[in-house]
Amino acid sequence: MAGHGTDEHPHGADRLCEAGDRVYSRAVRRGRVPRRDAEPVPCLLELALLHPDPDDMDWLVPTSPQEVMTRLLRGMYDEVSASQRRVGSAVRAVEWYAGLGRQVRPAPSATEGSAIRVLDGLARIQAAMDEATEACTTEVLTVQPGGIRREAELSEGLHRSLALRGRGVRMRDLYTHVARHGQGLLTYLELMGDAVEARTLDEVIDRLILFDRTVAFIPANADRTMALELRHPALVEYLVTVFERLWRLAIPLTAPLPDTGIEGISHREQSIAALLAEGHQDAVIAERLGISVRTCRAHIARLSETLGAASRTQLGVRIAQAGLDGPPRSAASLSVPDQGSRTAR
Repeated sequence: MAGHGTDEHPHGADRLCEAGDRVYSRAVRRGRVPRRDAEPVPCLLELALLHPDPDDMDWLVPTSPQEVMTRLLRGMYDEVSASQRRVGSAVRAVEWYAGLGRQVRPAPSATEGSAIRVLDGLARIQAAMDEATEACTTEVLTVQPGGIRREAELSEGLHRSLALRGRGVRMRDLYTHVARHGQGLLTYLELMGDAVEARTLDEVIDRLILFDRTVAFIPANADRTMALELRHPALVEYLVTVFERLWRLAIPLTAPLPDTGIEGISHREQSIAALLAEGHQDAVIAERLGISVRTCRAHIARLSETLGAASRTQLGVRIAQAGLDGPPRSAASLSVPDQGSRTAR
């Protein structure tokens, strides 16, 4: 795409370049266009007039002319006091999009396209999140993996959370147990007061944000530079059900973690023991629990010392003997094996 940067397309959705006009009009008439057709006009993606087809990433689907009109009108009224000339330009563009919208029949996939939308790039994700936040009136549910939350991450979204609190929106957040040790999260919850309720689990699913049980956001790639905006009622209801079941299993942040019943073994080490028994490698265990590999290995070393294991193989046997290889049992049923009788090697 060299040679087709934004410098060659210094315009907005209200005055498309000639090439952009052709490609967007074709996309509206046909329902979608091949991604390669849009390579000479990156402005269409930057302006969110085209976005990836969730069923086939080699194709791009258009934002409906009606949605473009709504966006333009919103921007127009925000800028009236700053630029009358800009208002006139936007009005003319709205008339053009309105005419185009009357000329075509909705594409067969129009409903599906609005139910599942691919957000390509952090700016598009942020804009969609801001829009959902503004429309939210009752409830936000979130799952936040990754262990201790960095204060920069919490600060970045604080303005949205405060705006929600101001409108009486209730928020429920799920974190891993490791997040309990982050001062940033504790400060955030103190600022939000009773508007936010937080609970923790040993491990959680990938990031999930649900607004009013009508729209959900989930990552679409590993580095989270792409996301899916889901509005299909069945998909959203499924994710709500997943959240509610995790919520019932989680422990309130204000409550202590349950004791393992074995002296010298923490709740985290009990979780690590169960994952070791399942055959997971150190790096996988660390990722699932939201801790570093180095910290994970330090816990494994303490487990080996407490259980009297001289090797990983023997550690597996000791874990099974202590009853740490499955779901947590009651404290009375857990005991450290007799280290004086070491039959396993």
